[in-house]
Formats: sequence, structure tokens, C-alpha cells
Amino acid sequence: MSSLKNVADLAGVSVATVSRVLNSDEVVKYETKVKVMNAIKTLKYSPNRVAQRLRTTRKSSRLIGLLIPDIQNPFYVDVIRGIEVFAYANNAAVVIGNFSQDEKKEKLYLDILKSESVDGFIVAPSNEKDIYIKELVKDGFPVVCIDRGLSDIEVDLVKVDNQKGAFNAIEHLIKLQHTRIGHITGNQLIPTTMERLAGYEQALKQYNIAIDPEIIVSRESDYESGAELAAYLLDLENPPTAIFTGNNLLTLGALETINKRGLKIPEDIAIIGFDDVYWANSLNPPLTAVRQPGFEIGKRAMELLIQRILSPEREVASIIYKTELMIRKSCGSKEKRL
Repeated sequence: MSSLKNVADLAGVSVATVSRVLNSDEVVKYETKVKVMNAIKTLKYSPNRVAQRLRTTRKSSRLIGLLIPDIQNPFYVDVIRGIEVFAYANNAAVVIGNFSQDEKKEKLYLDILKSESVDGFIVAPSNEKDIYIKELVKDGFPVVCIDRGLSDIEVDLVKVDNQKGAFNAIEHLIKLQHTRIGHITGNQLIPTTMERLAGYEQALKQYNIAIDPEIIVSRESDYESGAELAAYLLDLENPPTAIFTGNNLLTLGALETINKRGLKIPEDIAIIGFDDVYWANSLNPPLTAVRQPGFEIGKRAMELLIQRILSPEREVASIIYKTELMIRKSCGSKEKRL
């Protein structure tokens, strides 16, 4: 079976150009369209019927490919809502691929989405050197990165200032008299993991607190890792008095371990997480957390993608949102620490 890549090679154009021809994009020159259509005829290439049906559901609708690393993460749920709301309002449909931080699965979804002749991609790269996402950009596909950027290549990006968000969290704990603060980080190949670690270390250095590698622990960015790494920290001969978790799944895992051991928050151990969740106030005690504007990130990413589709040559945009520290009761107060 012929693919978009086969058609592109025979016509001497990019895969993105073939996709534009199939989607009746008026930006493509007439001569280029003729080359592509001749290649399609020669190879007997047939566009995917699913994509065609989605487009005919709403006249002149666009089809957007969305690739995320973990649909279990509530942060991405908020991002997806923002993307979908803005997409629907602008006559676009969204096809989601959840690659679970697995590069083979990521490539599979990208191949499928390209075969559907999507108009553009919103992606959270598996790492900053993600070769598959870089190929998309080089092939001329409209691409917007969310949450995580790419190195050595210009691409539209929407994310938060992770380093500053982590710094604010640690500074809050320090001002509550905590000096031994453990950090449960996620997968260290993920750019956000390293940015949050940098913020953690920056705060300790600024307040002249020694960085202790023993209480900086990492594995994956999931619930299980949060639970197991919290247990490791609590079992140390000199355990931390507070824990900073790198995302909300790690936070949930850490909370499970703390609760199973019958420890009181914040009397026995304080905790602060990166990523806020709508049910944080329902926890006992309510969780202090770094809030990312997930819905706004998704909405802005979709807006940038539509702009990129309509104006392929526009300058690359980098949108960095501020985080907000939602102070609740899981860290205690200075008076109680004293």
C-alpha cells in the first residue's frame, strides 16, 4: 500500500505539501498540485476514509492530530479541553494519540495521523531531541509543542515557566522553616522534569541550603514511582521534613504512601506538588500545589496552530505562562514549625 511519503518522494515535494493538496488547501501552487495528483494516480494512493468522513461531518473542517504522553495526568486533561473547545469553535476536529512516554508508540501514532492527512499537529515531545517531532517540522507540517520544547530547531511552543514555579514552591517551604526538603522528580529525559529540578536547586542555593543528592530521587513520572520513592525518602535515617513532588501523579503516589503509614500532614511530613487539581481542596488537609493554566495552554496552542496553518511563514512564537502557587494547609505554618 502506498503512503503519503511515497507520493511525496515521487512528486518531489514534502509530505506536508501532499497533505495540503489532499485537503484542498489553496496555498499550494497549481503546478505543485498537478505533480502531486499525478503521483497519486501513478501510485494509486487512496486517502484514509476515516479522515474524509470526519471532514465531511462539518463542511470545510480541519483535522488536527494531538499527541500526548499520559492521558492519566489531570494536567493533560485540562490541556485537551482547551484544545478541543477552541478547535470546535473554529471548525476543526481533534484526533488524540496517547503514547505513554513510549517512543515506538509515539512513532506509530504519528504514522497513523500522517496517513489521515491531518492539517497540523499539537504535540508534547517525549524529550527535547525527539527525532520524530523534528521530522514533522522539517517535512513542513504545522506543529505546535505544548508543555515541552525541542532543542536545535525552531517550533511554536506553549508552556509554563517550570523553573520559576518550582522555585516558588521551595521558597515557600523554606520560609516555613523547612531546610531538609526532599524532591521526587519524574523521568529525567523529560524537559519539564529537569526544569523543575533546576528551580528546586536554585531556591536552595539562594537560601544557602546545601543540596543533598540523597533526598533527590527520580524514576518515572507516574503514580507508582511517587509511592515507591516517597517510601524510600521516609525510610532514610535522616528523612526530609517536607517533600516536593514533580507532577500530580507523583503527588498522588506520595500521598498514598504517607497515608498508609498513618503519618499526619503537615505535622509529620509536609508536602507540596507541581500541578494543581480541582479536588485539591477536598483532601485532608487541602494540598498546596503549583498551578499550571492547562486549559489556557491548550486553547493558545490551538490558536497558534490555526495561525501556522493559515500563515506557514510567520515567525515562531514561544508563549511562556506564569504558574500560581496555591497555598493551602499541607505545608503547615511557620508558627507551628517554631
